[in-house]
Amino acid sequence: MDLTVLYRGPLASCDYDCPYCPFAKRRDSTAQLRADRDALERFARWAADSEDELSLLFTPWGEGLVRSWYRRTLTELSQLPHVRRVAIQTNLSCRTGWLAEADLDTLALWCTYHPGQTPYDRFLGKCRDLADRGVRFSVGVVGLPAHLAAARRLRADLPPHVYLWINAAEGHTYGDAEADGWTALDPLFPYSRHPHRSAGLPCRTGESVISVDGTGTVRRCHFVRDELGNLYDGSYRAALRPRACPLAVCDCHIGYVHLESLPLYDVFAGGVLERVPSALPGHGTVRALTLTARSVSGGGGDDGPDR
Repeated sequence: MDLTVLYRGPLASCDYDCPYCPFAKRRDSTAQLRADRDALERFARWAADSEDELSLLFTPWGEGLVRSWYRRTLTELSQLPHVRRVAIQTNLSCRTGWLAEADLDTLALWCTYHPGQTPYDRFLGKCRDLADRGVRFSVGVVGLPAHLAAARRLRADLPPHVYLWINAAEGHTYGDAEADGWTALDPLFPYSRHPHRSAGLPCRTGESVISVDGTGTVRRCHFVRDELGNLYDGSYRAALRPRACPLAVCDCHIGYVHLESLPLYDVFAGGVLERVPSALPGHGTVRALTLTARSVSGGGGDDGPDR
């Protein structure tokens, strides 16, 4: 089968101090880091031995790519013939030389710029380096008013083919004028502006998309806590089936992108995991579906800077 897996291990430490993130500047102990490495390596062994076609997205609470075991795992998984895509959410604070060993037809990055946490020119330089290497990646900013000038500067300086996404800030209400300013940068921002009503609507999670934690516990997604089984004993497979969302709303991109009531699999065809649209914003498919986004009742604010 074709299976998409969102993996989130116990790693919770980050090298940034973002005021909108509960894991800012959190430090994991040596034992916690060892447990995270062991859990990740176990997951990588499962993926390597899987008979399914896999698409893998790593969504750590902390920053993974500053840890050697994440860089090594992504590199190795990218080289497996049955892995269609392997991607990770990152603040891009790590060095980029490790990418030379990865299969760039498979590996992709979902990058977030956090103004005030890293020098602008350093972040932009890394983005340009990714582009020069031929890495598939998107770049995003949390849509706080204080970030607007930096986001505009970033959009002007990024290579034209790189998609700049804007996440609605948790707890922030956007008036129409403010929302229009963000939509000028990201035509898909209307999808992120308000939570999506999801109760009773069909969703690919729990059927072709699953969430896995460091112990191997399988859930349909990160936001529905009901367990489907365990990855490593295979007990989850009997639970995979079409199902409706049990929650009232879905307010995170890595959740609502899988709702069948939204056209986002068309918008991000080939780039769902790394948040790379199939056409440049403002052109072709994305422009047409931006009009759809404006007509959707509720958009979907995300539950954190990278989510």
